Amino acid sequence: MNTKLVAAAALVLFLGAPGSAHRLDEYLQATIISVEKDHVQAFMRLIPGVAASSVVIASIDSNGDGVISEAEQRAYAERVLGDLLLTVDGNSLRPKLVSVNFPETQEMKEGLGEIRIEFTVDLVSGGPERRIVFENHHQNEISVYLANCLVPRDPNIRILAQNRNERQSFYQLDYTQAGSSSEPASLKGWSAIRGWVGAVGFASIFRLGMRHIAEGTDHLLFLLALLLPAPLLALGSRWAGFAGVRHSLFQILRVVTAFTVGHSITLALAALGLVRVPSRPIEVLIAVSILVSATHAIRPLFPGREAAIAAFFGLIHGSAFATTLGELGLSRWERVASILGFNLGIETMQLIVVAATLPSLVLLSHMRSYWGLRIGVALFAGCASVGWIVERLVNVHCPVDVIVDGVAHHAVWIAGVSFLISLVCWWLPNVLDKQATTEQLSPPTS
Repeated sequence: MNTKLVAAAALVLFLGAPGSAHRLDEYLQATIISVEKDHVQAFMRLIPGVAASSVVIASIDSNGDGVISEAEQRAYAERVLGDLLLTVDGNSLRPKLVSVNFPETQEMKEGLGEIRIEFTVDLVSGGPERRIVFENHHQNEISVYLANCLVPRDPNIRILAQNRNERQSFYQLDYTQAGSSSEPASLKGWSAIRGWVGAVGFASIFRLGMRHIAEGTDHLLFLLALLLPAPLLALGSRWAGFAGVRHSLFQILRVVTAFTVGHSITLALAALGLVRVPSRPIEVLIAVSILVSATHAIRPLFPGREAAIAAFFGLIHGSAFATTLGELGLSRWERVASILGFNLGIETMQLIVVAATLPSLVLLSHMRSYWGLRIGVALFAGCASVGWIVERLVNVHCPVDVIVDGVAHHAVWIAGVSFLISLVCWWLPNVLDKQATTEQLSPPTS
């Protein structure tokens, strides 16, 4: 398929706006990047809105005659490229203009004109793990930016991650590039695993697993809601008092282990292509799992069976984890190796989260104030899950992600403050009890 047609189609979907709409303000600059073996190819669409068109046209029409000549078009394209900063593995590279296409001036005045610029960057030799950083500083005052990449055509190139700032004027692309193999077919599977793990991607896949959990607030919210009542004893239809440190630690260990076993099974099966489940039902069921665990944190639904529930819903969460590996376009042999690194990354971040929350859970759970904390966190998780269920079932946008991500963004501070509060709440009654005991045992003074 023609690369330009692919890029054009991707950009149309990427912008998501009807072609007949007249943009009012701002200068939209959308960039699609395609990574090849020895070069990077990029396609830019620059669309000035009605209010911004006069500024853009004036900067292009240098002689002010109302006609944009080919020389002015090329000169403007070069200025755009001059405002770009592009580095590969930390080395600054100069983009080379390939083509430029301008609309009629009247189209730009109406907010319909699209300036199209294509450029390439030659890649210098480097290691198997590579990083491209693209910054667009053209017309900062009036511009908005978009950036994305195409799925590589070269099977040896795998996209690992894309990161952007809020404006998308900064875009970072991490990918791996493996060499070709001419070994016999009987050895290709082992060579693929050895090459992927040793030279290409074990560390990257491990980091990807950690990042997937760190950014997967729905997975963490499910686990946190299920751990909330772990230190408590269930009496009938309510949660009673603190069950003791030993019971709390054992129960938390059971829940975390069961969740790990559950998601590891389906992660392996789905990543190897042995099980295929549509992503939409999985996303809905993940939201349902949060609602169930949040309800259980408020009122016992399955006391003593938390580990079984964690394992069951872990099977569902594991299918979602496998989707991330599937998006990397790995072969089956590469997935065999990557499952281990990805799962270890998931477990490492999961243990970090549990270790950060465990002291607060144990210290606060035997205090009366824990009731309010448990109910508050459970209600927050329940409301978030309902929003996700509605969003994923009927495809209606809800501000759930923004709210939950905003809270998760301050997770380190929240965990730290919670631990300090729990220490104070644990230490203060002990000090007061010792003081009262001392006063009772002290002989009265005459």
